[in-house]
Amino acid sequence: MPSYADLDRQIEQLRQCKFLTEAEVKALCEKARAVLMEEWNVQPVKCPVTVCGDIHGQFYDLMELFKIGGEAPDTNYLFMGDYVGQ
Repeated sequence: MPSYADLDRQIEQLRQCKFLTEAEVKALCEKARAVLMEEWNVQPVKCPVTVCGDIHGQFYDLMELFKIGGEAPDTNYLFMGDYVGQ
């Protein structure tokens, strides 16, 4: 895993619109994954998955998503945002 000094250098390099090596990108992705997996609200999702925005509790919007993307459980969905409209 990259050290904090490496991370600072890589961030500065990216801010200057300079490329990172493939190995550096892979290491950063592994580090990001490890950090995110420690969060309480991160849940594993079986791929492939269809990512949807917040439907604000609109039933007919949900039915339209199922019509376009496929019915559950044949299609895996990940809904972002609020789960209940207010």
